[in-house]
Amino acid sequence: MSINVTRSSMPPFEEYCEEIKELWESHWLTNMGAKHVQLQAELEKYLNVPHVALYTNGHLALENAFEAFDFQPGSEVITTPFTFASTTHSIARSGLVPVFCDINPEDYTIDVSKIEALITDKTVAIMPVHVYGNLCDSDAIAEIAKKHGLKVIYDAAHAFGVTKNGKSVASLGDVSMFSFHATKVFNTIEGGALCFADDDMVTVYSRRRNFGLSGEGVVYIGGNAKMNEFQAAMGICNLRHLEEEIEKRRIAAEQYRKRLSNVSGIKLCAELPDVKSNYAYFPVVFDGYKYDRDQVFALLAENNVIARKYFFPLTNTFKCYTSLPTAGAEKTPVAAHIAECVLTLPLYADLSTEEVDTICDIILN
Repeated sequence: MSINVTRSSMPPFEEYCEEIKELWESHWLTNMGAKHVQLQAELEKYLNVPHVALYTNGHLALENAFEAFDFQPGSEVITTPFTFASTTHSIARSGLVPVFCDINPEDYTIDVSKIEALITDKTVAIMPVHVYGNLCDSDAIAEIAKKHGLKVIYDAAHAFGVTKNGKSVASLGDVSMFSFHATKVFNTIEGGALCFADDDMVTVYSRRRNFGLSGEGVVYIGGNAKMNEFQAAMGICNLRHLEEEIEKRRIAAEQYRKRLSNVSGIKLCAELPDVKSNYAYFPVVFDGYKYDRDQVFALLAENNVIARKYFFPLTNTFKCYTSLPTAGAEKTPVAAHIAECVLTLPLYADLSTEEVDTICDIILN
Protein backbone atom coordinates (compact mmCIF):
# COMPACT_ATOMS: atom_id res chain seq x y z
CA MET A 1 0.00 0.00 0.00
CA SER A 2 1.33 3.40 -0.94
CA ILE A 3 0.98 6.58 1.09
CA ASN A 4 -0.32 9.25 -1.27
CA VAL A 5 0.37 12.95 -0.92
CA THR A 6 -3.29 13.50 -0.08
CA ARG A 7 -6.55 11.65 0.41
CA SER A 8 -10.00 13.13 0.10
CA SER A 9 -12.05 13.62 3.25
CA MET A 10 -15.48 12.04 2.96
CA PRO A 11 -18.44 11.76 5.32
CA PRO A 12 -19.88 8.39 6.36
CA PHE A 13 -21.50 6.72 3.36
CA GLU A 14 -24.90 6.51 5.03
CA GLU A 15 -24.81 10.20 5.92
CA TYR A 16 -24.25 11.26 2.32
CA CYS A 17 -26.93 8.88 1.07
CA GLU A 18 -29.39 10.37 3.53
CA GLU A 19 -28.41 13.90 2.44
CA ILE A 20 -29.08 13.22 -1.25
CA LYS A 21 -32.18 11.09 -0.70
CA GLU A 22 -34.59 13.98 -1.19
CA LEU A 23 -33.09 14.69 -4.62
CA TRP A 24 -34.91 11.56 -5.84
CA GLU A 25 -38.10 13.18 -4.61
CA SER A 26 -37.57 16.69 -5.97
CA HIS A 27 -35.61 15.78 -9.14
CA TRP A 28 -33.99 19.24 -8.74
CA LEU A 29 -30.35 18.46 -9.47
CA THR A 30 -28.84 21.87 -10.34
CA ASN A 31 -29.73 25.54 -10.90
CA MET A 32 -29.44 26.70 -7.29
CA GLY A 33 -31.65 24.11 -5.64
CA ALA A 34 -32.28 23.56 -1.94
CA LYS A 35 -28.85 22.00 -1.22
CA HIS A 36 -27.08 24.84 -3.00
CA VAL A 37 -29.00 27.43 -0.98
CA GLN A 38 -28.37 25.56 2.28
CA LEU A 39 -24.63 25.20 1.74
CA GLN A 40 -24.31 28.86 0.78
CA ALA A 41 -26.00 29.93 4.01
CA GLU A 42 -23.93 27.56 6.13
CA LEU A 43 -20.68 28.76 4.57
CA GLU A 44 -21.58 32.42 5.08
CA LYS A 45 -22.04 31.61 8.77
CA TYR A 46 -18.92 29.45 9.09
CA LEU A 47 -16.67 31.90 7.23
CA ASN A 48 -18.33 34.94 8.85
CA VAL A 49 -18.79 36.81 5.57
CA PRO A 50 -21.84 38.64 4.17
CA HIS A 51 -21.89 36.81 0.85
CA VAL A 52 -20.76 33.51 -0.66
CA ALA A 53 -21.24 32.62 -4.33
CA LEU A 54 -20.87 28.91 -5.10
CA TYR A 55 -19.22 27.54 -8.26
CA THR A 56 -18.67 24.22 -9.94
CA ASN A 57 -14.92 24.70 -9.41
CA GLY A 58 -12.50 27.27 -8.06
CA HIS A 59 -10.95 28.13 -11.41
CA LEU A 60 -14.22 29.33 -12.92
CA ALA A 61 -14.83 31.28 -9.73
CA LEU A 62 -11.54 33.12 -10.29
CA GLU A 63 -12.37 33.88 -13.90
CA ASN A 64 -15.78 35.11 -12.82
CA ALA A 65 -14.16 37.42 -10.27
CA PHE A 66 -12.10 39.11 -12.98
CA GLU A 67 -14.96 39.28 -15.47
CA ALA A 68 -17.24 40.96 -12.95
CA PHE A 69 -14.90 43.93 -12.57
CA ASP A 70 -14.99 44.65 -16.32
CA PHE A 71 -11.29 45.43 -16.57
CA GLN A 72 -10.08 46.68 -19.94
CA PRO A 73 -8.48 43.92 -22.05
CA GLY A 74 -4.71 44.04 -21.72
CA SER A 75 -4.81 45.44 -18.20
CA GLU A 76 -2.17 44.11 -15.82
CA VAL A 77 -2.59 42.05 -12.65
CA ILE A 78 0.32 41.64 -10.24
CA THR A 79 0.55 38.12 -8.87
CA THR A 80 3.00 35.41 -7.82
CA PRO A 81 4.50 32.65 -10.00
CA PHE A 82 4.76 30.35 -6.97
CA THR A 83 1.28 28.92 -7.35
CA PHE A 84 -0.80 26.41 -9.28
CA ALA A 85 -1.44 27.01 -12.98
CA SER A 86 -5.05 28.02 -12.34
CA THR A 87 -4.04 31.28 -10.67
CA THR A 88 -2.09 32.59 -13.66
CA HIS A 89 -4.41 31.09 -16.27
CA SER A 90 -7.45 32.80 -14.73
CA ILE A 91 -5.79 36.16 -15.37
CA ALA A 92 -4.76 35.39 -18.93
CA ARG A 93 -8.08 33.73 -19.86
CA SER A 94 -9.84 36.89 -18.70
CA GLY A 95 -7.94 38.92 -21.30
CA LEU A 96 -5.53 40.37 -18.74
CA VAL A 97 -1.76 40.27 -18.39
CA PRO A 98 -0.10 38.55 -15.42
CA VAL A 99 2.82 40.46 -13.93
CA PHE A 100 4.99 38.21 -11.76
CA CYS A 101 6.24 39.39 -8.39
CA ASP A 102 8.78 37.44 -6.33
CA ILE A 103 7.93 35.80 -3.01
CA ASN A 104 9.41 36.19 0.45
CA PRO A 105 11.62 33.35 1.72
CA GLU A 106 9.78 32.91 5.03
CA ASP A 107 6.27 31.82 4.08
CA TYR A 108 6.48 31.84 0.24
CA THR A 109 3.69 34.38 -0.23
CA ILE A 110 4.03 37.46 -2.44
CA ASP A 111 6.83 39.84 -1.37
CA VAL A 112 4.91 43.03 -0.60
CA SER A 113 8.11 45.10 -0.70
CA LYS A 114 8.40 44.37 -4.44
CA ILE A 115 4.83 45.06 -5.53
CA GLU A 116 4.94 48.83 -6.05
CA ALA A 117 7.92 48.64 -8.41
CA LEU A 118 5.74 46.55 -10.76
CA ILE A 119 2.79 48.95 -10.86
CA THR A 120 2.23 50.76 -14.17
CA ASP A 121 -0.57 52.82 -15.65
CA LYS A 122 -2.04 49.50 -16.89
CA THR A 123 -2.20 47.86 -13.46
CA VAL A 124 -5.75 47.24 -12.25
CA ALA A 125 -5.42 44.60 -9.54
CA ILE A 126 -3.24 42.56 -7.22
CA MET A 127 -3.83 38.83 -6.95
CA PRO A 128 -1.98 37.43 -3.93
CA VAL A 129 -2.01 33.74 -2.98
CA HIS A 130 -2.21 32.33 0.54
CA VAL A 131 0.35 29.62 -0.23
CA TYR A 132 -0.11 26.35 1.71
CA GLY A 133 -2.54 28.29 3.90
CA ASN A 134 0.23 30.74 4.91
CA LEU A 135 -1.43 34.15 4.96
CA CYS A 136 -0.20 37.04 2.86
CA ASP A 137 0.64 40.40 4.45
CA SER A 138 -2.91 41.59 3.87
CA ASP A 139 -2.46 44.90 5.71
CA ALA A 140 0.42 45.95 3.45
CA ILE A 141 -1.43 44.76 0.35
CA ALA A 142 -4.54 46.71 1.32
CA GLU A 143 -2.45 49.85 1.85
CA ILE A 144 -0.77 49.54 -1.56
CA ALA A 145 -4.10 48.85 -3.27
CA LYS A 146 -5.74 51.86 -1.67
CA LYS A 147 -2.81 54.12 -2.56
CA HIS A 148 -2.92 53.14 -6.23
CA GLY A 149 -6.65 52.50 -6.67
CA LEU A 150 -6.30 48.76 -7.31
CA LYS A 151 -8.63 45.85 -6.70
CA VAL A 152 -7.43 42.93 -4.56
CA ILE A 153 -8.55 39.44 -5.58
CA TYR A 154 -7.22 36.76 -3.23
CA ASP A 155 -6.52 33.23 -4.35
CA ALA A 156 -7.36 31.61 -1.02
CA ALA A 157 -7.64 28.09 -2.44
CA HIS A 158 -5.41 26.72 0.35
CA ALA A 159 -6.78 28.77 3.22
CA PHE A 160 -10.34 27.61 3.90
CA GLY A 161 -11.17 28.08 7.57
CA VAL A 162 -7.96 29.94 8.41
CA THR A 163 -8.27 32.94 10.73
CA LYS A 164 -5.87 35.59 12.02
CA ASN A 165 -6.63 37.16 15.36
CA GLY A 166 -10.10 35.68 15.00
CA LYS A 167 -10.71 37.33 11.62
CA SER A 168 -11.65 35.05 8.74
CA VAL A 169 -9.32 35.04 5.73
CA ALA A 170 -12.51 35.01 3.63
CA SER A 171 -13.09 38.67 4.50
CA LEU A 172 -9.85 39.93 2.95
CA GLY A 173 -9.63 41.98 -0.25
CA ASP A 174 -12.45 42.88 -2.60
CA VAL A 175 -13.10 39.18 -3.11
CA SER A 176 -11.51 35.91 -1.98
CA MET A 177 -11.71 32.63 -3.87
CA PHE A 178 -11.74 29.19 -2.23
CA SER A 179 -11.29 25.89 -3.99
CA PHE A 180 -13.42 22.95 -2.86
CA HIS A 181 -11.55 20.44 -4.99
CA ALA A 182 -11.48 16.85 -3.73
CA THR A 183 -7.94 17.25 -2.38
CA LYS A 184 -8.66 20.33 -0.27
CA VAL A 185 -9.28 20.49 3.49
CA PHE A 186 -12.97 21.11 2.72
CA ASN A 187 -14.33 19.62 -0.48
CA THR A 188 -17.55 19.43 -2.45
CA ILE A 189 -16.03 16.77 -4.76
CA GLU A 190 -15.27 19.60 -7.18
CA GLY A 191 -16.28 23.14 -6.42
CA GLY A 192 -15.32 26.62 -5.37
CA ALA A 193 -16.64 29.87 -3.99
CA LEU A 194 -16.21 33.62 -4.03
CA CYS A 195 -16.54 35.48 -0.72
CA PHE A 196 -17.23 39.21 -0.70
CA ALA A 197 -18.96 42.05 1.15
CA ASP A 198 -20.32 44.23 -1.69
CA ASP A 199 -24.09 43.73 -1.87
CA ASP A 200 -24.16 44.90 -5.49
CA MET A 201 -22.01 41.95 -6.57
CA VAL A 202 -24.52 39.30 -5.46
CA THR A 203 -26.59 39.66 -8.62
CA VAL A 204 -23.53 40.16 -10.81
CA TYR A 205 -21.89 36.89 -9.77
CA SER A 206 -25.20 35.04 -9.89
CA ARG A 207 -25.79 36.08 -13.48
CA ARG A 208 -22.19 35.71 -14.63
CA ARG A 209 -22.10 32.07 -13.58
CA ASN A 210 -25.43 31.32 -15.26
CA PHE A 211 -24.97 32.44 -18.87
CA GLY A 212 -25.65 36.09 -18.01
CA LEU A 213 -29.36 35.35 -17.63
CA SER A 214 -31.71 37.67 -15.77
CA GLY A 215 -35.43 38.38 -15.70
CA GLU A 216 -34.89 40.87 -18.53
CA GLY A 217 -33.04 38.39 -20.71
CA VAL A 218 -29.28 38.06 -21.15
CA VAL A 219 -27.44 41.03 -19.65
CA TYR A 220 -23.87 39.69 -19.43
CA ILE A 221 -21.60 37.46 -21.47
CA GLY A 222 -21.72 34.62 -18.95
CA GLY A 223 -20.81 30.99 -18.69
CA ASN A 224 -22.05 27.91 -16.87
CA ALA A 225 -20.30 27.61 -13.52
CA LYS A 226 -23.09 26.62 -11.16
CA MET A 227 -22.49 24.15 -8.34
CA ASN A 228 -24.87 21.19 -8.63
CA GLU A 229 -26.90 19.63 -5.84
CA PHE A 230 -24.72 16.54 -5.39
CA GLN A 231 -21.67 18.74 -4.88
CA ALA A 232 -23.55 20.93 -2.43
CA ALA A 233 -24.78 17.87 -0.50
CA MET A 234 -21.21 16.63 -0.14
CA GLY A 235 -20.23 20.06 1.15
CA ILE A 236 -23.06 20.08 3.69
CA CYS A 237 -21.90 16.71 5.03
CA ASN A 238 -18.20 17.56 5.05
CA LEU A 239 -18.80 20.86 6.82
CA ARG A 240 -20.30 18.96 9.76
CA HIS A 241 -17.04 17.07 10.22
CA LEU A 242 -14.60 19.83 9.26
CA GLU A 243 -13.25 20.73 12.70
CA GLU A 244 -12.53 17.11 13.60
CA GLU A 245 -10.84 16.61 10.20
CA ILE A 246 -8.63 19.68 10.80
CA GLU A 247 -7.76 18.37 14.26
CA LYS A 248 -6.63 15.06 12.76
CA ARG A 249 -4.48 16.99 10.28
CA ARG A 250 -3.01 18.99 13.17
CA ILE A 251 -1.93 15.83 14.97
CA ALA A 252 -0.14 14.54 11.86
CA ALA A 253 1.49 17.93 11.24
CA GLU A 254 2.68 18.12 14.86
CA GLN A 255 4.31 14.71 14.48
CA TYR A 256 6.14 15.91 11.36
CA ARG A 257 7.37 18.95 13.31
CA LYS A 258 8.48 16.78 16.19
CA ARG A 259 10.60 14.66 13.87
CA LEU A 260 11.87 17.20 11.33
CA SER A 261 12.36 20.42 13.31
CA ASN A 262 15.91 21.51 14.08
CA VAL A 263 17.40 19.23 11.44
CA SER A 264 20.21 20.96 9.57
CA GLY A 265 19.31 21.58 5.95
CA ILE A 266 15.57 21.07 6.50
CA LYS A 267 13.36 24.17 6.69
CA LEU A 268 9.75 24.15 7.88
CA CYS A 269 7.26 27.03 7.77
CA ALA A 270 6.96 28.83 11.08
CA GLU A 271 3.82 28.46 13.17
CA LEU A 272 2.25 31.81 14.03
CA PRO A 273 0.48 32.16 17.40
CA ASP A 274 -2.19 34.55 16.07
CA VAL A 275 -3.16 32.28 13.15
CA LYS A 276 -5.60 29.36 13.35
CA SER A 277 -4.27 27.01 10.69
CA ASN A 278 -6.18 24.48 8.61
CA TYR A 279 -3.07 22.28 8.15
CA ALA A 280 -3.73 22.04 4.44
CA TYR A 281 -0.18 21.10 3.41
CA PHE A 282 3.15 20.24 4.93
CA PRO A 283 5.87 21.84 2.79
CA VAL A 284 9.51 21.05 3.52
CA VAL A 285 12.43 22.88 1.93
CA PHE A 286 15.60 20.82 1.54
CA ASP A 287 18.41 23.37 1.36
CA GLY A 288 21.84 22.10 2.33
CA TYR A 289 20.49 18.77 3.58
CA LYS A 290 22.44 15.54 2.90
CA TYR A 291 19.93 14.83 0.11
CA ASP A 292 18.51 17.41 -2.28
CA ARG A 293 14.79 17.66 -2.95
CA ASP A 294 14.80 15.40 -5.98
CA GLN A 295 16.75 12.73 -4.12
CA VAL A 296 14.30 12.82 -1.22
CA PHE A 297 11.40 12.64 -3.69
CA ALA A 298 12.94 9.55 -5.35
CA LEU A 299 13.81 7.92 -2.02
CA LEU A 300 10.24 8.29 -0.80
CA ALA A 301 8.86 6.97 -4.09
CA GLU A 302 11.07 3.87 -3.80
CA ASN A 303 9.30 3.22 -0.50
CA ASN A 304 5.79 3.79 -1.91
CA VAL A 305 5.43 7.27 -0.42
CA ILE A 306 4.12 9.77 -2.96
CA ALA A 307 5.21 13.32 -2.17
CA ARG A 308 4.74 16.29 -4.52
CA LYS A 309 7.03 18.95 -5.98
CA TYR A 310 4.55 21.68 -5.22
CA PHE A 311 4.95 24.28 -6.68
CA PHE A 312 7.26 23.28 -9.49
CA PRO A 313 7.82 24.59 -12.06
CA LEU A 314 6.99 28.27 -11.57
CA THR A 315 4.11 29.52 -13.68
CA ASN A 316 6.32 32.28 -15.15
CA THR A 317 8.38 29.52 -16.81
CA PHE A 318 5.39 28.02 -18.65
CA LYS A 319 5.85 28.16 -22.43
CA CYS A 320 2.60 30.07 -22.84
CA TYR A 321 3.99 32.99 -20.80
CA THR A 322 7.57 33.23 -22.04
CA SER A 323 6.85 36.41 -24.03
CA LEU A 324 5.83 38.38 -20.94
CA PRO A 325 8.32 40.92 -19.53
CA THR A 326 8.35 39.31 -16.07
CA ALA A 327 8.56 35.72 -17.36
CA GLY A 328 11.53 33.55 -16.52
CA ALA A 329 12.79 32.10 -13.24
CA GLU A 330 15.63 34.63 -13.12
CA LYS A 331 13.08 37.43 -12.69
CA THR A 332 11.85 35.87 -9.45
CA PRO A 333 14.98 34.33 -7.87
CA VAL A 334 13.53 33.59 -4.43
CA ALA A 335 10.57 31.76 -5.95
CA ALA A 336 12.94 29.90 -8.28
CA HIS A 337 15.07 28.71 -5.37
CA ILE A 338 12.12 27.51 -3.30
CA ALA A 339 10.58 25.77 -6.32
CA GLU A 340 13.80 23.77 -6.74
CA CYS A 341 13.98 22.79 -3.07
CA VAL A 342 10.42 22.32 -1.80
CA LEU A 343 8.52 19.09 -1.33
CA THR A 344 5.05 18.74 0.14
CA LEU A 345 4.85 15.60 2.24
CA PRO A 346 1.69 13.51 2.59
CA LEU A 347 -0.89 15.15 4.84
CA TYR A 348 -4.56 14.29 5.26
CA ALA A 349 -6.98 13.57 8.07
CA ASP A 350 -6.54 9.79 7.97
CA LEU A 351 -2.74 9.91 7.98
CA SER A 352 -1.59 8.20 11.16
CA THR A 353 1.34 9.27 13.31
CA GLU A 354 2.87 5.86 12.59
CA GLU A 355 2.78 6.63 8.86
CA VAL A 356 4.31 10.04 9.55
CA ASP A 357 7.11 8.30 11.46
CA THR A 358 7.65 5.95 8.52
CA ILE A 359 8.00 8.92 6.17
CA CYS A 360 10.35 10.74 8.52
CA ASP A 361 12.47 7.62 9.03
CA ILE A 362 12.98 7.38 5.27
CA ILE A 363 14.02 11.04 5.06
CA LEU A 364 16.29 11.05 8.12
CA ASN A 365 17.89 7.62 7.80
